Amino acid sequence: MNDKDFDLARDHEVHITNRERVMVRGVLQVESFDDQEVVMDTDYGLLTVRGEDLKIKQLDVDDGSFSVEGLVHGFQYSPSLGSKGRHKGKGLFERLFR
Repeated sequence: MNDKDFDLARDHEVHITNRERVMVRGVLQVESFDDQEVVMDTDYGLLTVRGEDLKIKQLDVDDGSFSVEGLVHGFQYSPSLGSKGRHKGKGLFERLFR
């Protein structure tokens, strides 16, 4: 991602409350989720949240907001997959319910 890409990106924020609730702004789509890991695509790369008993509480891709509850163990950022290895333009729910 170059400097020009950052100008076009949405605001990206991560708020953690007591290691039990995570709210994220700037989410493009959720790539995968289960009770131990949530992977979401943001303008700043893939964000992986790991923990126990994770439950998605809110997802609004129109405004890029997301929240999950459970015991959070950690976060990891990695580069976006781009068009390689990802169904470009299709979110997780669109791929599940074809």
